[in-house]
Amino acid sequence: MSEKAPRPFVIRDVTDPWEMRALEDVQVQAWGYTDREVLPATMFRIGAHTGALVLGAYPADGSSPLPFGLAYGFPARREGEVWHHSHLLAVHPDWRGSGAAAALKRAQRERALAQGLTRMTWTFDPLVARNARLNLGKLGARAVSYHPDWYALGTDRSAAFPADRLMTEWDLTRPDAERPAPPPVGERALEADGDRPGPPELGLSGAHVLAEVPVQAETLPGAARLAWRFALREVLGTYLGRGYAVTDLAREGERAFYVLTRGD
Repeated sequence: MSEKAPRPFVIRDVTDPWEMRALEDVQVQAWGYTDREVLPATMFRIGAHTGALVLGAYPADGSSPLPFGLAYGFPARREGEVWHHSHLLAVHPDWRGSGAAAALKRAQRERALAQGLTRMTWTFDPLVARNARLNLGKLGARAVSYHPDWYALGTDRSAAFPADRLMTEWDLTRPDAERPAPPPVGERALEADGDRPGPPELGLSGAHVLAEVPVQAETLPGAARLAWRFALREVLGTYLGRGYAVTDLAREGERAFYVLTRGD
């Protein structure tokens, strides 16, 4: 998860409906989405007209007029509270590590604050450690709840890989301060045993609890990746349900650990 050399880029609002068509391609390039899974330009268009934020990231040198990244979110409301929910953040694989993802998120924050909103939420896959580093270590957000099978990414429930997600909250009034990954300090609720997770420890009660996550889960065999999915579901779901929050991603050599911090 090392950072790449800086590449200049610009972030700007996307308001032209034809330019929004290119944001469909960014989703395919970033995630390999099928047509059925891509959020269409028509949704970006009506969203931008009704208060949503549609942002694109573009090469600053003019080498391409097409975006390589996007961020999309909208005002959310529940029980009288209004906040910004960031639904999509996508960056072309060639630009990962360039700082564009964090820049897109910070641009969202600026615009959400201008709308009078002070909180942002989004979800991310707990098996993707690079996303955890961005969300927790760079932006200073925290994951507060675990949601099994958040999306139905497939046509067969029994055969599809479970699309679990962590719900993340970001206090927009607190300026983020990127910090290096800390060492893993705390009781260990989940550790690797080879390429698979060992038995979970669900009875811990310390101020900080650690749950290991593969650094590159996408390279694991399917059965091992599924084992990690269910182990993290059990551990993170259990501790978040007890009032813990995921507050950082710790590193120990080539290993990574979620840091769960007990709430007051």
